[in-house]
Amino acid sequence: MEGGGEAAGRCGEADSACEALRLLQIDPGDPAEWRAGGAVPCSRNVLRKQKHWEKVIMAKKRKRTQERERRKARQAEGKGTAEQHSKRVLKAIMKERLLEAKESGPRLCVDLSMADHMTKKETSRLAAQIRRLYGANRRAKKPFWLCLTEFVMGSSIYEECFRMNDGFSNYLMDTTQESYLDLFPLDTIVYLTPDSENVLEDIDPKKVYILGGLVDESIHKKLTLQRARDQSLQTARLPIREYMVKTINTKNYHSETLAINQVFDVLSTYYETQNWPAALKAGVSSGKGYVLPGAVN
Repeated sequence: MEGGGEAAGRCGEADSACEALRLLQIDPGDPAEWRAGGAVPCSRNVLRKQKHWEKVIMAKKRKRTQERERRKARQAEGKGTAEQHSKRVLKAIMKERLLEAKESGPRLCVDLSMADHMTKKETSRLAAQIRRLYGANRRAKKPFWLCLTEFVMGSSIYEECFRMNDGFSNYLMDTTQESYLDLFPLDTIVYLTPDSENVLEDIDPKKVYILGGLVDESIHKKLTLQRARDQSLQTARLPIREYMVKTINTKNYHSETLAINQVFDVLSTYYETQNWPAALKAGVSSGKGYVLPGAVN
């Protein structure tokens, strides 16, 4: 029995040595010869390599374990940051920024006095643009304080804003049936219109900027410009011609008339970056027939 146990032990030792040699990419020869009673070729050199290989394997296992732990730690940290900036916290930050804009400006008013110039479809589109404008302003690092003027209860635009915009009554902005003329000094008002001869060069927090509440489809030539002139107001246009170039298109279409939310995207980006090319790129789509010089094919 002792002879059988000794042979079995020698057999197991041969198998272990054989596997170690394979891992070390050393030809172990025929293990059957070892089991037949031959000596196991476990020289000091082979044993040293075997121990070294075992250490390498253990080191790789530890490294994989450590990497898994680091991933878990990063995920936990990310989760903690997300929890730290929860919706409630972000909402509080946005509210604080908006209230600061209310105190220190700049102000942006949407003039809704021209609602009777729009069709029902255009009125709906304008309500959607107001929603997008408000959402962009709410997310801005340096927001404007918004105001809807001549926002008459029961009017088409009034009804559409409440119908299309969930939570409209909770928007952090002013809404009034009054005209901006009754709210602000004339020398602080700048009416933004694409037909103006004056180029808007900068945004002054002490100024009140007015956008005409007309949608893209409503091409009432120089309507906003005439309204501003009748009221003896300063006017300005975005510097599209100064920083952008016309592109060739099949319809030969070029327009500087933007939706109010697109105008806001330009103003907001410029107010944050002080960079007109970046601002115009943010708000003027290529469909208008204008691009930055570097974007011309």
